[in-house]
Amino acid sequence: MTGVRELRLVVTADDYDEALRFYRDVLGLEQRAAFSSDGGRVTILEAGRATLEITDPPHAEFIDEVEVGRRVAGHVRVAFEVDDSASATRVLEAAGAEVIAEPTRTPWNSLNSRLAAPAGLQLTLFQELGD
Repeated sequence: MTGVRELRLVVTADDYDEALRFYRDVLGLEQRAAFSSDGGRVTILEAGRATLEITDPPHAEFIDEVEVGRRVAGHVRVAFEVDDSASATRVLEAAGAEVIAEPTRTPWNSLNSRLAAPAGLQLTLFQELGD
């Protein structure tokens, strides 16, 4: 094996146009490429640096408790680092996301909010607060 060069999260969206508008036009993910097939479309959006965060159920429950106050995430949650989580939360809410939890300072010193977003994704927006 030669090593992994990119992490790509592939999401099937029932409302493709709404998901594309939300993630590309509102959240600001840059479009890298777009392709179509007979009756189908796909767009690849840049999301900066990618990481794969693996957690066990007790720690996932702890994260939800800190960010939301109760267990709400499913098997997959997508987290985006942003410069200002409070402002980004307001922008995404105005664009149709449902705020599950307002920005909350975490024990790991970030300001995190939680949203239910298009394509059935639950998002964490996090702002690193530094030392």
